[in-house]
Amino acid sequence: MRCVINRLFISLLCTLSLHASIWNSPYSMDEVKQNILFSVFTSPPKHLDPVRSYNANEWSFLGQIYEPPLQYNYLKRPYTLEPLTLQKMPEQIFLDANKKEVNASDGNVTYTRYRFMLRDDIRYREHPAFVKDSNNTLFYGNLDTAVLSGLTSVYELPRKVSRKLRADDYVYAIKRMAVRQYHSPILDMMMQYIVGLDSYAKQVTAVAKEKQKKGEKLDLRPYKIDGVTVVDDHTFEILIRGKYPQFLYWMSMNFFAPIPWEADLFYQQKALKAKNISFDTYPVGTGAYYLAENNPNHRMVLKRNENFHVEYYPQMDTKEANGLGIDAVLLKDAGKKLPFIDEAVYTLEKESIPLWNKFLQGYYDASGISSEAFDQAVQIGSGGDMGLSEEMKKKGIRMLSSVEPSIFYMAFNMADPVVGGYSQKAKKLRQAISIAQNQEEYISIFMNERGVAAQGPIPPGIFGYEEGKKGTNFVVYDWVNGKRVRKSIDVAKKLLAEAGYPGGVSIETGKRLKLYYDTTATGPDDRALMDWRRKQFEKLGIELIIRATDYNRFQDKVRKGKVQLFSWGWNADYPDPENFLFLLYGGNAVIDTDGAGINSSNYKNPEFDTLFNEIKTMENTPQRLQKIERMLQIVREDAPWVWGVYPKSLALVHSWFTNVATNAMANNTLKYKRIDPKLRLQKQEKWNQPVTAPLYLFVLGLLLMGVGLYYAYRRHQSSVILKENA
Repeated sequence: MRCVINRLFISLLCTLSLHASIWNSPYSMDEVKQNILFSVFTSPPKHLDPVRSYNANEWSFLGQIYEPPLQYNYLKRPYTLEPLTLQKMPEQIFLDANKKEVNASDGNVTYTRYRFMLRDDIRYREHPAFVKDSNNTLFYGNLDTAVLSGLTSVYELPRKVSRKLRADDYVYAIKRMAVRQYHSPILDMMMQYIVGLDSYAKQVTAVAKEKQKKGEKLDLRPYKIDGVTVVDDHTFEILIRGKYPQFLYWMSMNFFAPIPWEADLFYQQKALKAKNISFDTYPVGTGAYYLAENNPNHRMVLKRNENFHVEYYPQMDTKEANGLGIDAVLLKDAGKKLPFIDEAVYTLEKESIPLWNKFLQGYYDASGISSEAFDQAVQIGSGGDMGLSEEMKKKGIRMLSSVEPSIFYMAFNMADPVVGGYSQKAKKLRQAISIAQNQEEYISIFMNERGVAAQGPIPPGIFGYEEGKKGTNFVVYDWVNGKRVRKSIDVAKKLLAEAGYPGGVSIETGKRLKLYYDTTATGPDDRALMDWRRKQFEKLGIELIIRATDYNRFQDKVRKGKVQLFSWGWNADYPDPENFLFLLYGGNAVIDTDGAGINSSNYKNPEFDTLFNEIKTMENTPQRLQKIERMLQIVREDAPWVWGVYPKSLALVHSWFTNVATNAMANNTLKYKRIDPKLRLQKQEKWNQPVTAPLYLFVLGLLLMGVGLYYAYRRHQSSVILKENA
C-alpha cells in the first residue's frame, strides 16, 4: 500500500515539473522551435486547381505554390505590377485590322499583341509526373490501384524529378481554361479578348465530351489557339482584340499560372481519380512553397520549395519609402533572398473564440478580430480612431489596418416604376433616401468602426478615388471645417417633398409610400440590422417592407429585375477604376443580358456609358482622371446606389512575426514574411505557465487520504492479531 502511494506521488510531481507547453500547446516543442509559421483557415478549400479556383481561402494556398507571369510589388502603393517569372514586363505591340504595327495613340488599333519572355532559371518542384522513360512518355502514366493501394500522397511514389518552366506551360494553362468541363469562372470574359479562344473552346469542349465517353485522357497539345502562340521555349505571345490595358492585371492571377502537360495527363489517370488525387489536392508549381500535407478538414502544410528561383525582398531608397508612407521596419530585409519561412502549418478553426484564445496564448502567429474579441483587442478614441487595447500592447501585439478595395452598397432597381427612372422626381426620391441612410451610424453599430462611408463606386487605393473635399459626394454631404458632415434629415425631407412625397405620403394617391427591400438576412442575428433599416426610412415617413429569402431565390430576383431595393457588394478583381465603374455601365444591365450582366441596378445613363467606353482602355493620366471625375458627378446626382461602405480590414500579429504588410491584391505574400521562433518560445513560456496550486492541493489530499487509509489499515490489522491471540 505504501509503495503504491509513493509511486502515485512521484508520478504527479514529475507531471507538474514538465514544461508548460505540454499542458495545452497544439504543437510539439520541436515544431515551436523551428522556423515554422502557425496559422489558420476557417473553411476547407474545395478547389486547388488554378483553372477553377476563385476563392480567397483557396488562393491563400495557391498563391504560394503557383507563379503566373506577373505579381504585385509587395510594398508599393498604388498597387504596381512587376515581373515574376519574366525577364521584364511584357512588350505591347499595337496592330491595325491587317495586323500591321501602329502607334498606341492611333484610332485604328484593332489588336494588341503581348510578348512574354521567361527567365531561364525557374524550375518546378520534384514530382512523379515529370519522370519519363526512354520514349519520352510518362513513367507513371499507367498507374493501377494495386500500385496506389498503400499510398496517401503522390510524393510517396519512389521516383520524382523536376524540370524547367517553359513557355508552352503557360499556353497549356490557357488551353485548359477553355475546356468547359473544367468550369473556369473567367472563360467567358477572356473569350471577348483573346483572339481565337471562343472557337477553340467550342472545339476542345466537344473533344473533351467524346474523350469522357470513351474514358480516354484529354491531351491538349495538338490543339491550337489562333491568338496564343509559343515562339520558343522562353517566349510566348497573346493576341487580344482592341486595347485592354487591364489584361495585364489578369496575368497576375492564378488562372494564368503555368500547367505542365505532364501533370495534366498524370492526374487524368482513373486510379488517381479514384483516390481523389488531382490538381485540386496536389498542385504542381514553381512557387516558393509546395503543398506537403493536404487534410482540408483538419490541417494543411506548406513547405519550402528547394528548387525555388532567386528572388529578393523589395528594395527602395529612403526618399521613395517616405513618399509611399512605408514603415522603415518593413525594409530591414530589403535585398535579402526569399523566402524566409521554411514551413507554414494551417489548422482548421471554424469557431472564432478558440482561435482567439490560442492567438492570445501565442500558438497562432496572427489573427483577425472577431466581433466577440473586438472590445478586448481594440480601443475606440473620442474621435472615432482605433487603437490597440492596453492588454494587447503589453503582449507586444501589433495591429494592421487598411481600407479594402471593396464596396458594399444598397441599390435601387432603376427599371422599377417607383424608385427607378431618371426624372427629377425620381432622382430626388433616391437622394432623400441616400441622405437618410446614416452610414456612419451603421459602421459604428454593425461594423465596430471597421469601415469608411463611401463617396462613390471607387474605393481608396484605386485610381480615380480622391481624398478630402474634392472626393466628397455633395449630394449627401457638406464640407464643414475641413471635414465631411452628412446633410441633415431636414434636407432629405425637403427633397422627398419635391419628389412628390411630403412626409412620406404620395401627393397623387394620398397614401403612405411603401418600399420593398429584398435580402438574404433571415437569421435571428439579422433582426437588429433589419430594424435599423426600417428606422432609416421611418425618418422620412416611408414604410420599408422586408422581403427575406434564401440566396438562390434572391439572386434569381436580382437577375430578372424583380426587386426594388437590395444590398450588394463588390471586391476588386484588379486595382483599376474600370473594375468598379463597369458595375454601372448600361451595357452590363442584368435585364438586358438575361441575367448575365454585372450591373444589378440596371442603371443606364448615355453620357456615363460614353465616358466609360473612353476610359476603360486609357492609361492612368490626368485626362483619364478628368473623365472619371465627370462620371462620378453623374452617378452621385442620379443616385442609383446608396453608396454604403468601404470595409476596413484589421489584423493582429505577434512581435515575433515581421515583414507583414497589408496588400489586398497580392496572394503570394508568405515568401516575404519572417518568424523569430526563439522569441515566440520565450513568449509562450511566459504566457502559459500552468496553474499548479489546485494540482498540489489535489496531490496533498491524496497523500492525506492515503496516510489515513494506511493507518486505518494498520489499526485493522492490529485488531485482528489481538483477537487471534486472545
